[in-house]
Amino acid sequence: MFAPYRSNAVAYRQLGVETAIADATPHKLIAMLFDGAHEFLRKAASAMERKDYAAKGEAITRVIRIIDEGLRASLDDRGGELTGNLRTLYTYLMGRLLTASLRNDPEILTEVGELLDTVSSAWAQIAPGRGGSTAAAAQGPASSAAPARPALRSLMQAR
Repeated sequence: MFAPYRSNAVAYRQLGVETAIADATPHKLIAMLFDGAHEFLRKAASAMERKDYAAKGEAITRVIRIIDEGLRASLDDRGGELTGNLRTLYTYLMGRLLTASLRNDPEILTEVGELLDTVSSAWAQIAPGRGGSTAAAAQGPASSAAPARPALRSLMQAR
């Protein structure tokens, strides 16, 4: 009885995500990746608490893919040391997520979330029109955002 409603609701939500991605600036796309990572970290922690190992695995896999295919893939090699440091951090975070999954350790998820918060907050500080460095936001050593749009589409489906 509720299946058609649910599928319509999912389709409507997906349309909203697609529209947001299509209309987003490169800077906003990266912010959306951070938001998605945080959402799936919360889902993973909740699934751990419920001992729903399949849902935990799916959520952690989503976070890893967001970091790898979205955030890390968007790094601009012209960023020098900053790009190298972020690439190293993202590799570390993906390893910690695997450890969290293997050990069912929500504290590791918290650690990953806090580290992502630090990078996300720094990214927000350079937002165009926010008084931060608009040149850094537009060309940024941290991100070219070119791969972010297709990565967001595949990673955010069926959230």
